[in-house]
Amino acid sequence: MNTKVISLVSIGAHPTSGRSRRAEQDARAVELGLQLAGDNLQVLHAGDPQEPALRAYLGMGLAQLDVLEQPPGADALGVLGDYLREAGAQLVLTGSQAETGEGSGMLPFLLAERLGWPLVVGLAEVESIHNGVALVLQALPRGQRRRLKVRLPLLATVDNAAPKPRQSAFGPARRGVLAARTVEIVEDELLEGAELQPAKPRPKRLKVIKAKSGADRMKAATAKASGGGGQVLKGVSPEAGAQAILKLLVEEGVLR
Repeated sequence: MNTKVISLVSIGAHPTSGRSRRAEQDARAVELGLQLAGDNLQVLHAGDPQEPALRAYLGMGLAQLDVLEQPPGADALGVLGDYLREAGAQLVLTGSQAETGEGSGMLPFLLAERLGWPLVVGLAEVESIHNGVALVLQALPRGQRRRLKVRLPLLATVDNAAPKPRQSAFGPARRGVLAARTVEIVEDELLEGAELQPAKPRPKRLKVIKAKSGADRMKAATAKASGGGGQVLKGVSPEAGAQAILKLLVEEGVLR
């Protein structure tokens, strides 16, 4: 395949111990890139080239990992956009959200906007690339899939629907090269004035069960949830879609 494929990776954190590791979704982006481009895959990271966790990506069979050298707190958006444009990238794969740092999940959207590329979220599989058009499968809720035709260049985020990453081997991880590149450093002014704190899972709503007997309570607790309250909007105008979203936010108490 002659398509230039680049996978973007970040530093992950173990959910229990907090130790640095390869990020789970970014590793899936590397796995998908290896399946598409093989040894021609380029893996890119913006950050510290001395970070030991980066070698876990090399252990997946990479000969080299390119690092745009950045100190903590630098804004990587500009340097990533410039590098991808100059490298002639046609397909860029990344995780949907970082496990460390801000973890806002906004980088793929801002990067696609900066490059002027289409963005596919929840990429599960790339079926084919032909004549500059990629045929991809997008993961939807409840295990559904949607087939899309998207013209390259393309930026796509992967999540747990993508292929599971291969294990990282110790030998290739030590033999691989972390190639540092000097780039312009831009301070992230928004991050400087922000206060970071660990993310907490949102509490789940508890369904109030009104039953008289124990058997009725057990039946209600184990019953399969029915999703009949949703609404699918197709072929509606932007105004109608915005009105439906606004109505939902008001009903859920997000807006008053």
